[in-house]
Amino acid sequence: MDRLRKMLDFGELRKRLGRNAGLRMISVLLAIGLWMFVNAGQRNAVTTLVVPISYRSLPPGYVIINHPPDFVKIEVTGVRTLLSLLDPERLTVKLDLTGVPLGNSDFKISANLFNVGPRVTVTRITPDDARIDIDRVISRDLPVHLNLAGPVARGYQIDSVEIQPATISVSGPSRYVAPLTHAETEPIDVHGAQADVERVVGIQDLPFGVRTSVTRVLAKVDIGAEIASREFRDVTVQVRDTDFKSRVEPGKATITLRGPILKLASLNPKGIVYVDAQGGEPGLRVLPLEVDLPDGMQLVKQQPAKVRLRIYREKRPDAPDGKAS
Repeated sequence: MDRLRKMLDFGELRKRLGRNAGLRMISVLLAIGLWMFVNAGQRNAVTTLVVPISYRSLPPGYVIINHPPDFVKIEVTGVRTLLSLLDPERLTVKLDLTGVPLGNSDFKISANLFNVGPRVTVTRITPDDARIDIDRVISRDLPVHLNLAGPVARGYQIDSVEIQPATISVSGPSRYVAPLTHAETEPIDVHGAQADVERVVGIQDLPFGVRTSVTRVLAKVDIGAEIASREFRDVTVQVRDTDFKSRVEPGKATITLRGPILKLASLNPKGIVYVDAQGGEPGLRVLPLEVDLPDGMQLVKQQPAKVRLRIYREKRPDAPDGKAS
């Protein structure tokens, strides 16, 4: 009876073992995986991180004018699980610029700047230093120079230029601001212009780091006729305000006029040089030579200044009364 019970108990055990075989297999596999994971995580590994660089406490009135590195690459070695926990942002390199002198300064980037924790080592840093170029900020007032793209139309000229504001304030690194003599505007096109031009134009880019108080100015360009002088020779002297025949000595004159070049080029001087007989009686007189100036013209010189006028008793055929009695 006891033997039979043992056989029955053994069969029941086999049944129980058979029912839990799948679960037991899964448990074994999980245990093996956990063991492998733990052991693998304890092995050393190498990884590369890109870590930001922060520049702090720059003295007031100073400015960085070069382009120092914003990031540094570090190669770290250590336990794999610890490496996976490293956050590059939390490793940011903080360079203190308090008391930094003007000019170039080199900051060494060493492994002790990175708080990577135990069992992790920084093995390489690229770059391993940061060069910073510091300058003082200054301000100046500069005149504005108008950049004109032309030329204007033939026969015209630029009479005057007005810029509002005429001066602007600039500030920036002393090595760039100090040599400046003026601020240049962007080109304003006056090609072929025959009338005034008014336009808002921008200030051209200044050297790196230089700022302006305004970025645009109002430009007014006054354009007028080009003025020149021209000499007219052998101009016939006419007699005015008399019905009598007359004779002028000398009968030719030379005059120099000043005015718009286009008008001078097309001017016919016939009839503009004369003497005024003022209804005088026959006889000999010395009278000033006069010039009937066209609009916009100015008499520069004339030769002669006076002429002799002889008036005869015989009337001109074209006189209102015909021949004199």
